[in-house]
Amino acid sequence: MKILMVLTSHDRLGSTGRKTGFWLEEFAAPYFVFRDADAEITLVSPKGGQPPIDPKSDLPENQTPAMARFKEDKRAQQALAHTLRLADVNAEDFDTVFYPGGHGPMWDLAEDRDSIALIESFYNAGKFVAFVCHAPGVLRHVTYKGEPLVKGKRVTGFTNGEEAEVQLTKVVPFLVEDELLRLGAIYEKVRNWQPFSIVDGRLITGQNPASSTSAAQTLLKQLKAEMVMA
Repeated sequence: MKILMVLTSHDRLGSTGRKTGFWLEEFAAPYFVFRDADAEITLVSPKGGQPPIDPKSDLPENQTPAMARFKEDKRAQQALAHTLRLADVNAEDFDTVFYPGGHGPMWDLAEDRDSIALIESFYNAGKFVAFVCHAPGVLRHVTYKGEPLVKGKRVTGFTNGEEAEVQLTKVVPFLVEDELLRLGAIYEKVRNWQPFSIVDGRLITGQNPASSTSAAQTLLKQLKAEMVMA
């Protein structure tokens, strides 16, 4: 299995003067789910190199086993420090794509033409595409057969309530829940901060950081089932 993981290069939290980036758990947990399944993982970001880690994601209260493992794993750290440029990869070279969240993707990946084209290439080729937390927001300009890709599909993503709890409702360029609803998606959610993932056809989405493991495991399960059928 060849899995592409796409990370943000954006490190500024709007005009607050604070830093942002990707959420460490949302990278670390899926990365190890995939690596433990002997998948070949390629990491990319718009600018290449070391993508910015949201400093809040690494606070003591946000530590997880996957993050602890990452901090002891030189191979994973080296891979993250040397991401390829997003513009230099092609969907045809991979079996699937996974987007970790964090607030950063809402500024760069949501508007990035290379990212939009990449997701469309995967989807048009009949491949699974997966997004967790804020990452479903990167689908806002992605289309399929002339319509928003998420239109009429069951999806989840970071909720308005969760955004309100982290006090960034007025900072983010858009709210993931509102945007998915605007695009005609069938948006679903569970209680704030609880794990929740949805599969609808070839689209997999997870609600929040707690959903990163389940979203990755769901993607893996779908890929394995597809390989058995092939």
